[in-house]
Amino acid sequence: PPELSAEMQAEVEAALKPCPQEEVLARGFSLVVRRADIITLSENQWINDTVINFYMSMLVNRSENGPLRVYAFNTFFFTKLCRDGHAGLKRWTRKIDLFSYDIVLVPIHLSRHWFLAVVDFRRSQIALYDSFGAAHAKANCIDLLREYLEEESLHKRKHGINWDDWNFIVAEDVPQQQNMSDCGMFT
Repeated sequence: PPELSAEMQAEVEAALKPCPQEEVLARGFSLVVRRADIITLSENQWINDTVINFYMSMLVNRSENGPLRVYAFNTFFFTKLCRDGHAGLKRWTRKIDLFSYDIVLVPIHLSRHWFLAVVDFRRSQIALYDSFGAAHAKANCIDLLREYLEEESLHKRKHGINWDDWNFIVAEDVPQQQNMSDCGMFT
């Protein structure tokens, strides 16, 4: 990892001071990040959805001028998909053509654990990256995403997806967290 300058280190330390909790430290991507959110980045804290959503939005923003087009769902997407299926999510992508992106990132929160699904349209692959190993993959996440993408394709493009050449994997060579609280950082 890159070294932090003294000025950067001072900013980090100031942001991690415990009060005032509601102080706004960053705004962007229709999100507000407060000190309480930043404190979830401290050691042995569970990172919150605001921080993950802000970071995912930064990745999407940076991809706009890069070689890969990236889209990221917010942290509530997968929970809503599990609960309501594609029908409950139609308006989430009404102005977005997911199939025009190279990569779609899906942060997943199940059983108080974060992991990441990556839909790679260039490689015809859906991969799960889990810092706790494959245990959470048994929750049929890949199947749910596949069903969602099929419905989205039928809805938007009026035809399904030919899944014959697609790979569905749970990535094995993934850095593993060493405690019970860092999974959000790996997402």
